[in-house]
Amino acid sequence: MSNYWNTSHYEQPAAKELKKNAAASRKKEKKKGNILEPVAVHSRNIVTNWWGKAWCQNLEQYADYENRLDRGKRYVRNGSVIDLKIQKGKILARVQGTRKVPYKVEIRISPLSEEKCQSILTKCGRKIENMEELLAGNFPMDMQELFQGKDGLFPTPREISFNCSCPDWALMCKHVAAALYGVGVRLDEQPLLFFELRGINVERFIDVALANKVEEMLANAGKASERIITDEDIFGLFGVF
Repeated sequence: MSNYWNTSHYEQPAAKELKKNAAASRKKEKKKGNILEPVAVHSRNIVTNWWGKAWCQNLEQYADYENRLDRGKRYVRNGSVIDLKIQKGKILARVQGTRKVPYKVEIRISPLSEEKCQSILTKCGRKIENMEELLAGNFPMDMQELFQGKDGLFPTPREISFNCSCPDWALMCKHVAAALYGVGVRLDEQPLLFFELRGINVERFIDVALANKVEEMLANAGKASERIITDEDIFGLFGVF
């Protein structure tokens, strides 16, 4: 007896077919003079650096997404994300499927609240010596909580909304999943795009963090430090005055 809800007869498109269609779409767009920014996975793992790994781990820790990401991994590995652009609060992608025309994906990230941003700035000010490493892409491990921790900079499911031109009725289709993994690959290459995505001006971010640190230092300038040895302590230690 056949089952209306039985979807086992649906097969995943072959990698060869996806790659062929993607190459054809790239060639077509090039003839039109359109500049594409494809996502290319160059290693066995989709991501290799801290930025990319942290982005993907953040996605995979949410139960809302865990059952919908596997096919996206396959698509991004096959070069199906033929174009991906990261802008302030928005990701625009074109993902190749079985049809000739690539699907259009739009992912929006909610802006940071002023309270959340200020909280992160305060934490960042305490560790300002690591900001140069951050800008160089050499992520200091002791600042992980600023990004991955609770109330950090990485978005939660509630802060992510998406849309795809494909007919898939699922909340997150494989094309959206592929684009999200594509962001991880892009952050591996250009970490500062993360700040662009979250709507943070890096230079201002550093300036404000520095200003906060200076204010904290000035506020404590008149307070006696426990590390200062008094005259009485010196006499007690050395027997001299």
